[in-house]
Amino acid sequence: MASADLRHAEWLGLLVDREVASRNTRRFLTRMRAAKLRHIGAAIEDVDFRTPRKLDRALFQQLATGRWIGDARNLMITGPCGVGKTWLACALGQKACLLQPHRHLPAAAPPVRRPRTGPRRWTLSTPAPVPRKGRPAYS
Repeated sequence: MASADLRHAEWLGLLVDREVASRNTRRFLTRMRAAKLRHIGAAIEDVDFRTPRKLDRALFQQLATGRWIGDARNLMITGPCGVGKTWLACALGQKACLLQPHRHLPAAAPPVRRPRTGPRRWTLSTPAPVPRKGRPAYS
């Protein structure tokens, strides 16, 4: 399909779709790099429920929706050695990178500086962050 065959609105729509897809891909790749997952190829779609690890299909599919992340819940995967706990965690992590919008995380601690004049008291150079949604700022 040549660009001469498209009307201006169709051409513009394709251009916008391509830009949105490109930005979403870059965001996903940035999140994946920041996550530093051990098994990059792990995917929710590749989970084998027939293996003897006694994985509850309904529970795992519910976890794959990522709702537990939005609810600020923790997840602990337990089981014997060699059943694929790390692989499952990486698959859930990859899905979280794909689903979750960018979230601003506060810095570990604001820098401390010494005042230029007056008594030698130490102060914070920036004000402490305000907690959001009823959660503490540093947790």
